[in-house]
Amino acid sequence: MYAWWSFPDLNNLDQIRNLTRPTAVPDAGLLCDLLWSDPSRDVKGWGMNDRGVSYTFGPDKVAEFLEKQDLDLVCRAHQVVEDGYEFFADRKLVTIFSAPNYCGEFDNAGAMMSVDENLMCSFQILKPAEKKAKLMISNKI
Repeated sequence: MYAWWSFPDLNNLDQIRNLTRPTAVPDAGLLCDLLWSDPSRDVKGWGMNDRGVSYTFGPDKVAEFLEKQDLDLVCRAHQVVEDGYEFFADRKLVTIFSAPNYCGEFDNAGAMMSVDENLMCSFQILKPAEKKAKLMISNKI
C-alpha cells in the first residue's frame, strides 16, 4: 500500500480509494495528512509535526494500522531521507525518496523499490551526481 494512513480518523482503506483525483491538496484533513504526516521515533501515538502541518506518529500507530488493515508493510514518500530509503517501526514502514541531491541542497541518495512475485522488496539506489568544480575564467592579464 502506498501513501497510506496518516490521519487519526482513518478507519478503512475505502476512505483513501474514494478520494477525488486529481484534486488540490487542502490545508487540513485526510488528503493533507496522507502527504504531510511523518514517522517519529520520539513519539508514542500522535504528535505535532515540525513541518507546521499534519502529524507525526510513533511505531505503535504503524503496528496498530497494519494489524487493523491486515497488511505487512507501509510504503510512503514525500520526505527526504539520506540514503534514498529508510525503515521505521521494526521494518514495518519504509520511506522512499527518489530525488537524489534534492533541490541541490541535501546531498541525499534517491531510491526505487521493487516488489517481486513473492512480495520480496529490493531497492535500487540513485547516487547524487558528483559535484563538479566550477571553472573560473578571469579576463585579467
